[in-house]
Amino acid sequence: MIEPIPQIETQPQKRSGPFLIVGLGNPGRKFEHNRHNVGFILLNRLSTKLGEGFGRVEARALVSKPIYQGERVILVKPQTFMNNSGSSVSSLLRFYQVPLENLLVAYDDVDLPLGVVRLRPSGGSAGQKGMQSIIERLGTEEFPRLRIGTGRPPGRQEAADYVLQDFRSQETEPLEDALDRAVEAVLVFIRDGLDRAMNLFNG
Repeated sequence: MIEPIPQIETQPQKRSGPFLIVGLGNPGRKFEHNRHNVGFILLNRLSTKLGEGFGRVEARALVSKPIYQGERVILVKPQTFMNNSGSSVSSLLRFYQVPLENLLVAYDDVDLPLGVVRLRPSGGSAGQKGMQSIIERLGTEEFPRLRIGTGRPPGRQEAADYVLQDFRSQETEPLEDALDRAVEAVLVFIRDGLDRAMNLFNG
């Protein structure tokens, strides 16, 4: 009888940094709680989780540099206003020599229901001006992104006006749930990669 060949269990390859995690939004107090600023809101929560606040400005962006599981993470909130976000992102990507697979851009998406979180490896901007700016500056659509649903505007309201309104009080619970899952999705992305994060959070 032939003895079966023992199977060797392989450990997943360790991810190595640095990682650039970008949240999109508009600077200024009047935009702070807008739907369009959900990327900023997520990064504020993520910086608190990782114990490192936004204490510096680089390339016209607020930057935080926590260490997560031994790897350098650069959290970025561009301060150029949404339409010019690509300027900060491209500069920081080059300066820190971050490979595109280690870039993750988080932003609001009116085509997803409120509370829904979706990760994708690539794709177009779908009209999101900050994403369009980044795609144009990088010259490629091939980088990961994290979309956070805000829902469609009611009636005939224009999406551009809708996203510049604050979240309503009745939206707090699904928003908080989405942000909690988005934080965990980012950490899984850093630790285990995009495929693992998509498997866990795109359901």
